[in-house]
Amino acid sequence: MSKNVKKYIIISLMLLGPGLVLVFLSSANHQFKYLPYYGLKEDTVITRNGVDYVDTIYHTIPYFEFTNQDGKIVTQKDYKDKIVVVDFFFTSCPSICPVMSKQMSTLLWKLEDDSYKDVKFLSHTVNPTYDTPTVLKKYGEKYDADFSRWTFVTGDQEKIFKQGFNGYLLSTQVDSTALGGFLHSPMFVLIDKQQHIRGFYDGTVTKEVDDLVIDIKMLLKEEKTEKKKAKDLAEKNG
Repeated sequence: MSKNVKKYIIISLMLLGPGLVLVFLSSANHQFKYLPYYGLKEDTVITRNGVDYVDTIYHTIPYFEFTNQDGKIVTQKDYKDKIVVVDFFFTSCPSICPVMSKQMSTLLWKLEDDSYKDVKFLSHTVNPTYDTPTVLKKYGEKYDADFSRWTFVTGDQEKIFKQGFNGYLLSTQVDSTALGGFLHSPMFVLIDKQQHIRGFYDGTVTKEVDDLVIDIKMLLKEEKTEKKKAKDLAEKNG
């Protein structure tokens, strides 16, 4: 092989190299993972156009009715077609709650772009006797909460505990030996627009909260993908 041919090959590879890298990166940007579903699930047979299909029914968040920081009733209906990040805390908590609330505040800042307008945040107090709407409002202001997106709720303690356990699969309870008198999970729970649980993240660990941001973006991409699939199928079936 002559020197000129070798030189031509080397120059060609140098020119093509960056382009191939860009193609690879472009393809990688369009790949995403489907997030898992958490909780009990069951398979059921449904019939469409005379054909039987097996469909999976996933755990969904049960109906709830609590009072927010403005003294207004908040229900499950307020979060219809919304992605929600949920946690449990109490305002007089001397341990993990301040860290969790600071992380939640950071989440709002990271997801303030209009493309995340359907992402909401919901914090439940485990000490409703002390955490009245007025107390919750002051607490939220302390963490620069945007109350149009981040809601703090109080209510009947037993119902809040039940919602935590049966709804979000988190343990919450009174414990006189615990700091502040309550035990509750440090987890942030990611809920999709169909009210399924799609992820758990330790709200005291910055790396896990960063993972939550990534998974929220994945969930939004998943939604767009499923809408496109449904549209293509509808067009195909005429």
